[in-house]
Amino acid sequence: MEFSERLVALRKEKKETQVQVADGVGLTSRQYQGLEAGTSLPNFRTLGALADHFDVSVDYLMGRRDERR
Repeated sequence: MEFSERLVALRKEKKETQVQVADGVGLTSRQYQGLEAGTSLPNFRTLGALADHFDVSVDYLMGRRDERR
């Protein structure tokens, strides 16, 4: 599963909007939309913030592991 696909799946699992996730990790909604669309990639700070927000490991978000933690 691609990074962007994991983001969409995790967001839907938490029943959050793109705006809610963006606010939660310190991004604009447009920046977050780019991550979900696969047109941009996060920096290290954002990657860590997303992992914390969704309570998963960075490796899981990056698709390097299938275990969430």
